[in-house]
Amino acid sequence: MHILIVTDAWHPQINGVVRVLDTLRTRLMDRGFEVSVISPNDFITVPCPGYAEIPLAVFPQRKIRSMLKRMRPDVIHIATEGPIGWSMRKVCLKKGLPFTTAYHTKFPQYVHERLPFLSLDRLYDVMRKFHGPSKCVFSPSHSVAKELARYGFENVFEWSHGVDTDTFSPQEKDFFDLPRPIHMYVGRLAVEKNIPAFLDLDLPGSKVVVGPGPLREELMEKYPDVLFHIPYSDRELALCYSAADVFVFPSLTDTFGLVMAESLACGVPVAAYPVSGPLDVFGQQAACETSFGALHDDLSKAVKKAYGKLVPACRSHALHFSWDRVVAEFLDNIYPIDPALKDKRWKVRKRSAKFIKEAS
Repeated sequence: MHILIVTDAWHPQINGVVRVLDTLRTRLMDRGFEVSVISPNDFITVPCPGYAEIPLAVFPQRKIRSMLKRMRPDVIHIATEGPIGWSMRKVCLKKGLPFTTAYHTKFPQYVHERLPFLSLDRLYDVMRKFHGPSKCVFSPSHSVAKELARYGFENVFEWSHGVDTDTFSPQEKDFFDLPRPIHMYVGRLAVEKNIPAFLDLDLPGSKVVVGPGPLREELMEKYPDVLFHIPYSDRELALCYSAADVFVFPSLTDTFGLVMAESLACGVPVAAYPVSGPLDVFGQQAACETSFGALHDDLSKAVKKAYGKLVPACRSHALHFSWDRVVAEFLDNIYPIDPALKDKRWKVRKRSAKFIKEAS
């Protein structure tokens, strides 16, 4: 079976969407599937206004038609709502080809944060239009699925998220030579991540911010006592996580927050707000303290409650985010172009379920 993933987010971008899609591609290929990716690397691009690190494809529709004709995929999965995603959607609708989509990012909130004069309801109308024809809308968490349902989205499936617990595992804690406790944020440095809520906290020890983004220079200038670092490999990123005493996640708009699961896999507890994303990672419905971290409306209180959590407890919780389950659920909800392949799809699902049972 040939699966085509269509995305506006791909290497060399560094973010959770790219990590999820690339790992999904690799795991599918490991199981014998042919997987192709249509990404910004296939087109002429321009920098995204206000976020130059994100390339936007320029008029990709004609090339998409020719690529689709040449590739002849059995399954089309549109992972993002950018120019490439919209163009593939249009081509599929014109040709009568079924497809699935994913809701990885809260674009309505992100756009509203930058352009508050745009109505959040209208922005969700645009997203609902995009995903409306989809045979299955993959939602990254229970909280997001409920939110999409409130806005009238249909065919929404709560899709598990996974973390590579081989790559992200406890390492030596001496990567940064800084006063302890070390408080760390990892992720994109963008306005929607609410990073000042972390950096403005009065905390002992040190603060470290890991990752690129359009706010990096501004934040470096405003917070000269904070160490800013960009890792150049997953191995180095695991060393960064492991060096921390508490991982602080200040975002209020994430759909899941894969970095929290990666931090836990490295044995580092998490402090965050009790909002969608953190609530789904914690498996809780309200502010709480657990054996692997804390959620609180007052982020400083969450940090203090997260101190001293044990590495095994953090690691144990991260192991719940199984990539075997992620892949099995994806295969269970894709929609082949040729109806005759549906029987083959169900055989794939049963084989995947057996694989999970044997692995456990």
